[in-house]
Amino acid sequence: MRHPDAPDEQALDARDARYLLHAITLSAQARARGNRPFGAVIVADDGTVLAEACNANGETGDCTAHAETSAVRLASQQHSRERLAASTIYSSGEPCVMCAGAIFWANIGRVVYGIDAVRLRAFRGSRGDQIDLHMSCREVFAASTRPIACVGPALLKEASAPHVGAWLAGS
Repeated sequence: MRHPDAPDEQALDARDARYLLHAITLSAQARARGNRPFGAVIVADDGTVLAEACNANGETGDCTAHAETSAVRLASQQHSRERLAASTIYSSGEPCVMCAGAIFWANIGRVVYGIDAVRLRAFRGSRGDQIDLHMSCREVFAASTRPIACVGPALLKEASAPHVGAWLAGS
């Protein structure tokens, strides 16, 4: 049963689906390495992959090693803010407040994500070490001084799969 506060799933075109599926594959890789299951890919408007990353919290002990923030770090060191403004970040899960802030600061103009925060909370349960701020990435982007397009949730079945059993087991 769908949570009443969860947004409806959005349809994607072939390009968006391809890159979001890649981010979801990265999330499964993150889980296999002992991290929380998140992946992100930043793609330029010409289709060039500018950066990709998996969540690395478990491997590094770094609470900021989220997939989106790590991908932003990589891309912003190598590409201009102008190029990033015309880029899309594909995230296996809805970006948290920290990651949404990083996306804003990097000047990335568009976000496409898989599982939304409301559905993700159902996987995480009520463990104290698995909490987040109850603010959507859209709320963060709404406070931006420039528009940031946001598409999601999308490919919910695929995006949810790496989370099944991952959170309550403490991984």
